[in-house]
Amino acid sequence: MRLINIGFGNMAAAERVIAVISPDSAPVKRAVQDARERGVLIDASFGRSTKSVIVMDSGNIILSALPTETIANRIQEQNEQGGNEENE
Repeated sequence: MRLINIGFGNMAAAERVIAVISPDSAPVKRAVQDARERGVLIDASFGRSTKSVIVMDSGNIILSALPTETIANRIQEQNEQGGNEENE
């Protein structure tokens, strides 16, 4: 299992991430509110403004203070490193 840093020392399983999206649109805000009501919301923003919403394959939604591009780049780097390790 590969972990990615999602900010403030928090980690998430890279293989279980379905999407990393911006929290600005109304549908995403509704999804976050629904996750909060269902008890599957994980707030990893430490009280800072939410800059990305991470959707996991388990149905959990994680809020992060890191920009979506930063998290996406970290996932991409993990995928590239994983491909290189398999070839060695």
